[in-house]
Amino acid sequence: MAYTAAVITVSDKGSRGERKDTSGPAVKRILEDAGFSVVHTCILPDEKDEIEKELIRCADERHISLVMTTGGTGFSQRDVTPEATLAVIERETRGIPEAMRWASLQVTPRGCLSRSAAGIRGKTLIVNLPGSEKAAKENLLAVIDALVHGMDMLLSEGSTDHNHDHHGHHHHHDE
Repeated sequence: MAYTAAVITVSDKGSRGERKDTSGPAVKRILEDAGFSVVHTCILPDEKDEIEKELIRCADERHISLVMTTGGTGFSQRDVTPEATLAVIERETRGIPEAMRWASLQVTPRGCLSRSAAGIRGKTLIVNLPGSEKAAKENLLAVIDALVHGMDMLLSEGSTDHNHDHHGHHHHHDE
């Protein structure tokens, strides 16, 4: 089954229509090529509470499996995507941004300046990508195969528990 995904572009200029979003569509293409079904895309301003609300909506209401953000991960005063992400996740998945930064560092020493975060909320994995199209693509391609495996683990958990309960119950019934 194809996992669902959302792509959220975080950009003041993009949300005001002052700049064409190229990163979002590029991320969407890579996800679709990897077999994800991108069911939701949007552009938000760099506002922490708006980003939090959208992430919560994608996870809790729409039950989207993978939510990728692009933008708002740098050092500018307005860059708050990682903070919004950390505020809504239940468990951090630090290896994902580590792998993305490692990949960026192979390209530029400035790769260490990305503040991208990632983590799990319920059955949803949320991952921050940088805002530049080139960096967003490089970062996503560095972890896409691992992400698919992560989704398998995250989303199979529930069914295994369910089967386990079922067998346990069945066994008890036989006695």
